[in-house]
Amino acid sequence: MSVTTDTDARLSELESLLSPGAVVTDPDITEGYRRDWAKDPDAGTPLAVVRAQSTEDVRAVMRWATEHNVAVVPRGAGSGLSGGATAVDGGIVLTTELMREITVDPVTRIAVVQPGLLNVEVKKAVAEHGLWYPPDPSSFEMCSIGGNAATNAGGLCCVKYGVTTDYVLGLEVVLADGTAVRLGGPRLKDVAGLSLAKLFVGSEGTLGIITE
Repeated sequence: MSVTTDTDARLSELESLLSPGAVVTDPDITEGYRRDWAKDPDAGTPLAVVRAQSTEDVRAVMRWATEHNVAVVPRGAGSGLSGGATAVDGGIVLTTELMREITVDPVTRIAVVQPGLLNVEVKKAVAEHGLWYPPDPSSFEMCSIGGNAATNAGGLCCVKYGVTTDYVLGLEVVLADGTAVRLGGPRLKDVAGLSLAKLFVGSEGTLGIITE
């Protein structure tokens, strides 16, 4: 079997696991996903871009990637300046930009947020309930809340109010083998021992992909 035929077969398998249109291979589109704002001149060319719409989509991609030994680069809004979302040759760029649900409970002052929502959108959503989400990186109008959690973003307000990790009570993350786990929860103290949620905040996708 030729390399091209093998690649086509693997992509067909991936497409069968996801919603129609989730897998993008058009080079004119994938070009825009090769770099974040670090503008790495050596960014690779991905095999495909996957626009995940749910945790199940992310799980399917990771199971497929593990089976076929394909690298996966998680991507939020692509506003990072550290090159964390730089594509690699033959890999998958997995973007969570379409995962945009949010639920706000004004009584407990908790928001359950999918990673694709922008920081500014989270601020506006909670402000409708008289609440405020303090972390304010300079790119708050264009950076995603998932990316903020992945990089432990701060901003000017962090001097007084703390950084992203100070506002994350719990996470849902997908591990490399496609396993989805929940870490932490809606209470300040609901577990003894290590805080795995705090471990994942700032890990930049190296430990798992944040989906909620």
